[in-house]
Amino acid sequence: MAKIPETENTSKYDNIEQMSTIEILQNINKEDATVAEAVRSAIPQVEAFVDEAILRMMKGGRLFYIGSGTSGRLGVVDASECPPTFGVSHDLVIGIIAGGDEAIRKAVEFAEDDGDQAWNDLKEYNVEQLDTVVGIAASGTTPYVIGGMKNARQAGLLTGCITCSKNSPLAQESEFPIEVPVGPEFITGSTRMKSGTAQKMVLNMISTSLMIKMGRIKGNKMVDMQLTNEKLFKRGVRMISEVLDVNDEEAGLLLQKHQSVRSAIESHQP
Repeated sequence: MAKIPETENTSKYDNIEQMSTIEILQNINKEDATVAEAVRSAIPQVEAFVDEAILRMMKGGRLFYIGSGTSGRLGVVDASECPPTFGVSHDLVIGIIAGGDEAIRKAVEFAEDDGDQAWNDLKEYNVEQLDTVVGIAASGTTPYVIGGMKNARQAGLLTGCITCSKNSPLAQESEFPIEVPVGPEFITGSTRMKSGTAQKMVLNMISTSLMIKMGRIKGNKMVDMQLTNEKLFKRGVRMISEVLDVNDEEAGLLLQKHQSVRSAIESHQP
C-alpha cells in the first residue's frame, strides 16, 4: 500500500459541522498559529536554496515556479508581485500553473496528473542551465510537478521545491528541497489552509531575499517599485522626503521629474 502523504492525515478535530462559529474560528486560528514555527524550522533549507539560486540569477538566470491548484496559484501570485514591488521585468520570475491561466480562476480537471506537461510548459520559455525551477506541491506527490522537476534537473537547471510532507517523491527529485510539515489540516486534506499558508510564507522569503540580494531594495525601502497608482506615488513621495529630508512638495516634484524613487534619491545624493 502506498504511503499516504502527511497532508492527507486525519484532522485532530471531529464533528466540525456541530461547532459554533467561534469554535470554528478559534480552532482554525489555533492550527494556523503552528505554521510559522514549521516554516522557521525550514529556514536552513531555504537559505541553502537562495544562496545557490542567486548565483545563477546574478548571471542572468530566471526563476520559475511550477505547481497545480492552490500551489500553482500561489506561485503565480508571488511571481506577479515581483515587477510592481521590485521593478524587475515580468520575465525574471515566472509562475506556471497546471492547466494554464484558465486554472488560476477555476480547476482544470486532471491537469496535475500529466507528468510531462510541466516540462513542455517550461520549454515554451526556452529555459536554459542558468534558470532555476521551484516545484510547489503540498503533498509532494503531484505528477505535473514531479515530472517538471525531474526533466529540469536532467537538463541542468537548478531545482528546488516547497512541500509540506517529509521525504516526498518531489523532494527526492529536487536538489534543494524545502520541507515544511505543518501536520493535518483543520478539515482533513484541505491543503489550501495550513499548507497553503506555509507555502506562501516560504515563497515570500525566497523572492524577497533574492530581490534584496539583487540590489532591488535600498535601506528598507522599495525604491524600485512601479508607480502604478496614487497610493504608490504617495508612498514614493514619503520615501524621498524621509531619505533626503525634504518636504512632501519638493519630494513630489522630484518623483514627477525622475519617475523613480531610486533615481530621485540618487540624483540628490553625493
